[in-house]
Amino acid sequence: MFSAVEHLRSLYQGVVAIQGIVCNTKMDSWPLVSSPAPVAFIFLLYVWLVEAGPILMRHKQPLNLRVVLVLYNFSIVGLSAYMFYELLVTSLLSNYYLFCQPVDYSTNPLALRMAKAIWWFFISKQIELSDTMFMILRKKHHQLSFLHVYHHCTMICNSWFLVKYVAGGQSFFGCLLNSFVHIIMYLYYGLAAIGPQMKKYLWWKKYLTVLQLVQFLMIHLHTGYNLITNCDYPVGMNVMTLGYCTSLTILFCNFYNQSYISKRNTKYKLSVV
Repeated sequence: MFSAVEHLRSLYQGVVAIQGIVCNTKMDSWPLVSSPAPVAFIFLLYVWLVEAGPILMRHKQPLNLRVVLVLYNFSIVGLSAYMFYELLVTSLLSNYYLFCQPVDYSTNPLALRMAKAIWWFFISKQIELSDTMFMILRKKHHQLSFLHVYHHCTMICNSWFLVKYVAGGQSFFGCLLNSFVHIIMYLYYGLAAIGPQMKKYLWWKKYLTVLQLVQFLMIHLHTGYNLITNCDYPVGMNVMTLGYCTSLTILFCNFYNQSYISKRNTKYKLSVV
């Protein structure tokens, strides 16, 4: 069993090397980074939770988690704001070139500070799995859509790959945008968790999806430009980013269509009958 695992790990590292991606050894001593095993365990535990959670809650009353949700969501706002600030300070405000920035694998203070910010980005994706747990405990099972589960599953894996191999360079851009989006998104969730009295102030819900789509468009443009220029950044990472971003764009467009455009058209048809 051990030899098989080692063989797969060697094969994986070989593929990574072919794609021009270098292992960032300075991160190996940081929690959850050195081996993919802990993240693989978290991934499997999450998938089990999605499948087993609704079954375990079938005969139980939904929990009232209002206070917990308010504290949780505003904590994520704070963490996202911290990551956004650190990523901004260590990139664009520190002479990073927006369109072509190689990864700095050294241990100089600025490179380590950037790596730390991306590590926190990775940790935040593990914390955000709590979104699903709260849905299950509140019996909001209709919210466990394919988009929700796919997004959370893939982000815990992608963010590990990010911090392990490219904690810096061009990778700052997607993390920076995502941190900003999550400030706005979890602010909305936090306000909504306060209670129904906040509903009149939350008219901007659908614009959260628009903001997500703008984020994906910017990442597409940024990564696409990087692909067609001669930049010392792993081509394999750019290809993976484009493919993943494309999948999210399709899923979020479908969500927007079903949640807003289709419903609006249905209401219009009913109103003229």
